[in-house]
Formats: sequence, structure tokens, C-alpha cells
Amino acid sequence: MSKALNILLVIGLLIIAAITGYGLISAVREATRPAADAGSTVATSVAAILPPTPTPLPNGEAVVLSVRSLARLETAQFTIEKVIIKEQGQGALGALFGDRVIFVAHGDVIAGVDLGKLAASDVVVLPDGKAFVTLPAPEIFVTNIDNDKSYVVDRDTGLLTKGDVNLETEARREAQAEIEAAAVEAGIIQQAQKNSEAYLRQLLALLGYTEVTFIYATPTP
Repeated sequence: MSKALNILLVIGLLIIAAITGYGLISAVREATRPAADAGSTVATSVAAILPPTPTPLPNGEAVVLSVRSLARLETAQFTIEKVIIKEQGQGALGALFGDRVIFVAHGDVIAGVDLGKLAASDVVVLPDGKAFVTLPAPEIFVTNIDNDKSYVVDRDTGLLTKGDVNLETEARREAQAEIEAAAVEAGIIQQAQKNSEAYLRQLLALLGYTEVTFIYATPTP
């Protein structure tokens, strides 16, 4: 009987020890949980206070590649009409040998900046969002006579001549030169420069540069 009582006493002590140990473990878990939650809250607060990591601005070479990809940037177009009179053999014998053509030319002139000429040294960028860009001088890209809208008003040849077959061609060539000159006089170069700057300023703003200064190269004679 004494041996059986000893066994029961040992079993009872083991059960009490197990229950006590479980209670201690639970208490430790509950005590450490608030500390972990507090750490998470602090991390969240710090992240909210600190500014986000800034996106790095593209360097000068990247800006050059972006701008140069636009190639010939056509930014101004003028449409002009000119009346050209070409004649030869006029004078006392004009009624016999003279030749005259009156030609109305309708032409388009397109100007802009050739960004393909941009070199890596032409763009200087700063970390504070400033950019300095040296652009090629604006130029005339195309002067075109619209054949569908251009026409000969009158062709008058003398009684003894069939006229010069090249006279209308010469009138067209002169019309093209005069139309281009008229567009330049009307300010197409200045308009092309202004529009190019506005377009490129928007492009550079998208790249992160908000203050852009343009410098123009001296045009080649």
C-alpha cells in the first residue's frame, strides 16, 4: 500500500508541474506581444514621417537620347500664295517674238529644329531639376509648291514664236524662292524656335526637369 501511495503522489506532482509550466509560458507570450505590436507601430510612424525615396533624374546622356529621338522637329508651317510674271523678248518686237507667263503659286514652308545634330555636350543637367540645353539653330526644312492649287493664269507668246518651254519652270523656281523669303519675313524662324522650346520644355518636365534654359547655336551661313 505504501508503494502505491508513493506512485500516486509522484504522478500528482508531475501533473501540477505541467500545469504550472504551461501557465508560465502563456504569461510570457502575453507579456511580449504588446512589445512586438509597439515596434510595428513605431516602424509605421517613422515611414509616414520620412519623405519617400526620390526618383533619380536622368543624366545628360539620357536626356540627349530622348530629345534626339525626335529627329527633325517640325514646329512651324506657313502657307503663302504668290503671283509670278516671267517674260522674255519684250520690247519693240514683243508682239512677234515675246513670251510671257503669269503663274499663281500656292506653297507651304515648314521650319523647325534638327535635333539629330544634338551632341552629348549640348545638355547640362543639375540634381536640383535645372537643365541647360544648347539647340541647333532653327531652319527651313521644306518649301513646297502645291501643284494642285497652283496654276497658270495667262501665257502670251508672239506671233512668230512658240515660246520658251522652260519659262514656266523658271516661274515655278522663282515662286519657290519668293515663297520661302516671304515666310522668313513673316517670322517662321522665330515661330519655329518658340514652338520648339515649348515642346521640349514639356518633354523635359516629364523627365523631371522643371527649370530649362535654352541656348541656340550660331546658324551656319
